[in-house]
Amino acid sequence: MATTGSGAEEERRASVRLRSLTGGLEGNLIEWYDFLAYSIFSIYFAKSFFPSENPAVQLMSTAAVAAVGYVARPLQGLSAGGKYGTSATYLSEVAPANRRGFYMGFLQVSVVGGQLLALGLMLLMQRLLFTADQIERWGWRVPFAIGGLLALFAMYMRRHVGETQDFEESRRKSSPPVVRQLIQHWRNILLAIGITVDGTVAVYTHTVYMQKFLVNSAGLSKETSTLVTTGALLLYLPLQPLFGLASDLIGRRPVLIFFGLSCTLFPVPLFEALSRTKSTVTMFMLCFAGLLMLSGFTSIHMLVKTELFPARIRALAVGLPYALTTAILGGTTEFVALRFKASGHESYFFWYVAIWAAISLLIYLRMPETHVRRAAVSPARLAS
Repeated sequence: MATTGSGAEEERRASVRLRSLTGGLEGNLIEWYDFLAYSIFSIYFAKSFFPSENPAVQLMSTAAVAAVGYVARPLQGLSAGGKYGTSATYLSEVAPANRRGFYMGFLQVSVVGGQLLALGLMLLMQRLLFTADQIERWGWRVPFAIGGLLALFAMYMRRHVGETQDFEESRRKSSPPVVRQLIQHWRNILLAIGITVDGTVAVYTHTVYMQKFLVNSAGLSKETSTLVTTGALLLYLPLQPLFGLASDLIGRRPVLIFFGLSCTLFPVPLFEALSRTKSTVTMFMLCFAGLLMLSGFTSIHMLVKTELFPARIRALAVGLPYALTTAILGGTTEFVALRFKASGHESYFFWYVAIWAAISLLIYLRMPETHVRRAAVSPARLAS
């Protein structure tokens, strides 16, 4: 009978864990849909709010507004570590220890899922529901109305996310105040920022800005650009758990080094090729190549940072540096790109991306391995 009771309790815990995990990922998907819908649909509403003869200036102005929104995200981090950091922490703690990379890949799947949801809606509107003129005049408001309804659903789902065993155990232990612990771990907080700096620039370059680049610089129509971007992201989606699995097998550092090295060497030739080619198929392949390189970062970067900190401060220590770095670098990436474009020096942006990658590469080469099975240090030392 004891065995039966134990089995039932284990099934109950597994059910709660699965429900909490699903709720967290769904909430993350909806949050990113809501935020990225603005950037995706700005190619339609930019000229309504920012009249100009130069499309790059119109888009640059909308990107500046988006950057202000990203600056507000660290305010979330000060109180709760930001939802993305919280989701990453939760997923890393419920995943099996030997497959945390694989499971963490699904966190990025939820982020890309939010973007694909917005792009899918755009394709539906472009191909079936509205004319281009209708989308420009009023149709661009539809994704924001849908986002409001989805936000209510996300709030409901997150109310049913339980705490992990790691967090419950850390809460029962007597420990110093959270702020003091953050100060004690200042070196790892700086390391977390260093891990993120190029990643956030590269993410917003290859996933968010790329759609505008294909229209504004490569000469594609809005409809074809949306189709190319969506197709590349669909292939990018399954790479996340696969790259995460690779980090479980060979360690986190080699995967990050792959990202840092490739994004140092190839952004300039990749974007120059996109600017020159007239083949839509070639553009698609180049877009996917950029996303392939990016997968070395997006699949595991949040996991690497969760492995640097103890459970009690993990969500805040991961979420706050991420929010700050994203606000300063990621949220301004489109603005920087379009500012260079408007000034007639678009190629400077290609070098901007490569330089940040080189900085991160130096950090990846010097940082410790955080995967405990591959590291030469204990979890306690990594978190100290």
